Amino acid sequence: MNVRGIVVWAIVAAAAGGCQNGSGGDGATTGDSDSDGTTDGVAVDTEGGEAAECKGIEPGPSPIRRMNRREYDNTVRDLLGADGRPAQAFPAEEEALGFNNNADALVVTSLLAEGYLGAAEALAEEAVKDLPALLRGCDVKTEGEDACAEQFITEFGRSAYRRPLSGDEVSQLLAVHQTAADEFDFATGVRLTLTAMLQSPHFLYRVEFGEPVDGSDVLKVAPYELASRLSYFLWGTMPDAELFAAAAEGRLAEPEDVAKQATRMLADARSRATVRDFHGQWLELKRIEELEKDDEAFPEFALDLRPMLRAEAEEFLDHVIWDDKGDLDSMYLAPYTFLNGALSEYYGLDGPSGDGFQKFDLPAGQASGFLTQGGLLSVLAKPNQTSPIHRGKFVRERLLCQVVPPPPDNVDITPPEVDPNLPTRERFKQHSTDPSCSGCHGMMDPIGFGFEHFDGIGRWREVEAGQPIDATGEIIGGTTKGTFDGVPELASLLVDSPEVERCMTLQWFRYAYGRADAKEDACTIDDLTRQFAGSGRRIQDLIVALTQSEAFLFRRAPEGE
Repeated sequence: MNVRGIVVWAIVAAAAGGCQNGSGGDGATTGDSDSDGTTDGVAVDTEGGEAAECKGIEPGPSPIRRMNRREYDNTVRDLLGADGRPAQAFPAEEEALGFNNNADALVVTSLLAEGYLGAAEALAEEAVKDLPALLRGCDVKTEGEDACAEQFITEFGRSAYRRPLSGDEVSQLLAVHQTAADEFDFATGVRLTLTAMLQSPHFLYRVEFGEPVDGSDVLKVAPYELASRLSYFLWGTMPDAELFAAAAEGRLAEPEDVAKQATRMLADARSRATVRDFHGQWLELKRIEELEKDDEAFPEFALDLRPMLRAEAEEFLDHVIWDDKGDLDSMYLAPYTFLNGALSEYYGLDGPSGDGFQKFDLPAGQASGFLTQGGLLSVLAKPNQTSPIHRGKFVRERLLCQVVPPPPDNVDITPPEVDPNLPTRERFKQHSTDPSCSGCHGMMDPIGFGFEHFDGIGRWREVEAGQPIDATGEIIGGTTKGTFDGVPELASLLVDSPEVERCMTLQWFRYAYGRADAKEDACTIDDLTRQFAGSGRRIQDLIVALTQSEAFLFRRAPEGE
């Protein structure tokens, strides 16, 4: 049997031994399953707390979760000390509902499977260069090869699979090791056994079986499984020593035990990275570094500004959540941002100098949290002009959790050409007069016009085409309604909106649980929203509350059990 044959045999054996029964769940629904009603062409949330009947434990769907690229890199870093970020060579994840950790979208293609094999081989080859460290103190000369192989499989396997291995699993992996060691040598046996582990479903997926609950048809998430739920939600990586110990010692048995661990973990820098990851996806900040602008329309925009514009948003959100009030209101209404010398010059402000970012109070009327930052506003614009459509659609979908239907196939969606004699509002008039456009655009454009003080690269302006900016707008449909003038007034409408409060909860729900929300989750989302509101809408409190829900602490039993 050749080297790769040994590894493939191990993968098949591991899959047969562990993932047939109880690991898959029933799968989450895709799409916005909480949005089954429409108002004026826009799907809106219709799952009200008063209408939902909350009886018994309802954890919602329980899909099996595969690591995405970020989680893979973090895990091999913590497991093996590997800092090379091998997963960045894997194919990019498919996104669902704006996030790249949705279980239903994380399929394994043949190209990804090949990537897993290549990464596993490279990681194992590097790891065995320091064989004593990998064997965790077992001395082959004094304790013997067989004993050290079994100790390695048992102890390292516990970390790799994030739980103790069964006797059958240890035997299967010992067979891999022995086959390779007999044909080659002890080190090769360890290397190929490690290669097999890194391709096992129990490493790549969070396989969950759960534990029975008396008098219920749902399962309680088992201690080691719960430790992984915590670590991958809050840190995007495997459990640390304290979480493993808590699982082994029965210190994750009660919700308050889980809350205590979640609070501890929030104090770790890895939680900050996770919160950044959430905002990078929810607010589309990752798109900032892909920006391309028309040189003639915006000669001031330079490609080397892109990472700084993203850093502005990240520094601001980090400060609000970890160092300031940490609440939703501050995210939307804060009168400050974070600038360095290059961005001060870019915005035309007498702000900080030098390379480091500093907090800076913006001129009155020009600031409203993340909504007035140049990176986001540049993303929500065209290469040569602003885009009321994209800016209004962003508010509808990302901040209100409403779904704007796509345009009919026979409608020309090309934006009006830039006319130096006409401001944007005038050029977009057709959208409000053409019956084929007005239905959807009436829900987006009037919101987007409120951003017109900010040009296509996110800088403040007073005039366009020689005329004063008209930044009046209106929100219609749903329960969030009203007129406003400019982004600060729009933000004030939004922070007073129950829809925005619920949407923030829903976005974190989707990210934390790696799946779409289903009808069965209505009570959970209602309860989380109430807790969020009761906490003063503090993001850290919402994060802890997410670890206390039925959807986090329980799972459905697969059909047939």
